[in-house]
Amino acid sequence: MEVILLEKIGKLGGIGDRANVKAGFGRNYLIPQGKAVFATEANSAAFELRRAELEANAADKLVRAEGRAKLLEGLGAITITAIAGDEGKLFGSVGVRELEEAIAAAGGDINKSEINMPEGPIRFVGEFTVECQLHVDVVQNISIIVEAE
Repeated sequence: MEVILLEKIGKLGGIGDRANVKAGFGRNYLIPQGKAVFATEANSAAFELRRAELEANAADKLVRAEGRAKLLEGLGAITITAIAGDEGKLFGSVGVRELEEAIAAAGGDINKSEINMPEGPIRFVGEFTVECQLHVDVVQNISIIVEAE
């Protein structure tokens, strides 16, 4: 299935690019989310009329994401306290929800869907680095310190 992208999407391409995607991905995600349209002549002509507006919106989103990244960078290390055993193993874990709450309490602005934890939740006391993907082009690392109560 060929689609025309209305915004920049990771490995597919940028605004206005034609991409071949699997039918389910296009039909169930890209088109309903407003990220792409079917690649027809009518949609291609309509896209060219809206190109300037879409590029301006994309530039605005990028500027806002860069501003949020500067804000997160200015927060420094975020400290989270949790109940832990003698050996430093937590009773439970620190996941995305706890990180989102701690960052918001420190004055940051982030959604839990923007926090990447590829190794899973934090289960030990110590210092960790968490990656936050605020935009396709903007990734900010945050230092998290987990302390025992």
